Amino acid sequence: MQASVINSINRIRRIIYITYVTLALYASTSIILIAKAQPQPWLSGYPSSSVPSWLDTGSNAWMLTAATLVGLMSIPGLMLFYGGLTRRKYAINTMMMVLYAFSVVLILWMLFEYEMSFGPPLLAVKGFGILGKPAPVLSSSMLDSQADVPLAQQQPNIALPTLVYFQFVFAAITPALIVGALIERMNFKAWMLFVPLWSTLVYGPIAYWLWGGGWLAQLGAVDFSGGYVIHLDAGIAAVIAATMIGPRLDNERKLSPHNLTQVATGLGLLWLGWNGFNGGDPYGVTIDASIAVVNTNLAAAMALLTWLILDVVVYDRPSLTGAASGAVAGLVGITPAAGYVNGLGALIIGLASGAAAWASLNLVQYRLKPLRNIDDATGVFSTHAVPGFLGGILTGMFADPNIAKFIIPGLAGALYGNAYQLFIQLIAALVVVAYSGLMTFLILKLISRITPLKASSMVLRIGDREMHGEVAYDEYAFPIQAEGIEVINGRRKETNSS
Repeated sequence: MQASVINSINRIRRIIYITYVTLALYASTSIILIAKAQPQPWLSGYPSSSVPSWLDTGSNAWMLTAATLVGLMSIPGLMLFYGGLTRRKYAINTMMMVLYAFSVVLILWMLFEYEMSFGPPLLAVKGFGILGKPAPVLSSSMLDSQADVPLAQQQPNIALPTLVYFQFVFAAITPALIVGALIERMNFKAWMLFVPLWSTLVYGPIAYWLWGGGWLAQLGAVDFSGGYVIHLDAGIAAVIAATMIGPRLDNERKLSPHNLTQVATGLGLLWLGWNGFNGGDPYGVTIDASIAVVNTNLAAAMALLTWLILDVVVYDRPSLTGAASGAVAGLVGITPAAGYVNGLGALIIGLASGAAAWASLNLVQYRLKPLRNIDDATGVFSTHAVPGFLGGILTGMFADPNIAKFIIPGLAGALYGNAYQLFIQLIAALVVVAYSGLMTFLILKLISRITPLKASSMVLRIGDREMHGEVAYDEYAFPIQAEGIEVINGRRKETNSS
């Protein structure tokens, strides 16, 4: 009798326990389902499909912001920077060259170049990616999908259009950087042909090799944000183009900035825009993004100070154009390394980049007789190719595994026992130099058979009024004067050249 009662009580206990567990599971499941069914309060005004489960809204917002910052580096950043460094009579032409590059690259990027640079491989040799498959990024199925770089095995939690636009602003600024070497003489029609050809045949493949998971990346080369893909690439193309186009007018060979306030404004947009340039390359809101931003500013400041000190020691006075060049050199130098090195590495790279760019510009590019005939007007080779090359090599030296683990676990430089990284960084740099130089030469050779690369002397004597039919400044207040010619309100008048 007593045993029967105890068994009954135990059965009741089990039933109560099972009922309790069942209710608890039901309640938990209900809460989860309700939470998923009801969007967060700040997203309640949107259809549920507009915020898919894979989308990290914080990272997506940051990447759109970073892309806009980089876009501002071109328009109006480079437009102001290069436009202020040129003579007044070429201000419109200089800004137009940048503006045209930004616009035409966007169309190419959406039609086929993004997929050619970051899509699945069209051409591979023994598994090594050579070129992506060109395809448009315009359909609804593409525009509402998650970002994906298949060969690099990257799938960040942002929307594909966000990544497409972020990578576009990098593609756009690269040919725009070349403008600085060619101001005050290139035929605008030739420039209109050059940009789409160069972006497609030079920038696209190099971007694929290093960023799209192509063969250089597969061999272990790294380029955090474009020291090779953008700056070394553009710097080599600039010096080749300057050589082939020829120099400015004899009396205009010396750089004569017409508005240094405009240059300073452009520099500010470039410097702070670089926070998006390097801070966006982790493709999200990560620790590495913050590290990259801090390293970027450290290197820029160190390079600027290095350039100013060298100017004071050698020329007994600092200059704004020198300070601007130093800052740019530091920003370029840290670009391939920003998310891989620690703060000390960033300072060393800034110091080395500033010193190397200063020496290249002041002791080599403008001093050695064979190079003086190459009219690189604003020193694009020295401020972009040199620090881009050096920064990439120093990445192979200073890449800190305790920093790199946030983006590429296992990456380490020679200083941390991985000498191979230094070797492959050098190989990648030499590949970019050779490919960019050869292809730029061939593209310009082709264009020269269609239209002259250089504007005529008559056009150059007048400048913007003759090139574009408009001027940057009121000609009544600032008449354009050239040897034997005066232009006021669009009317040319011969003057006594004596």
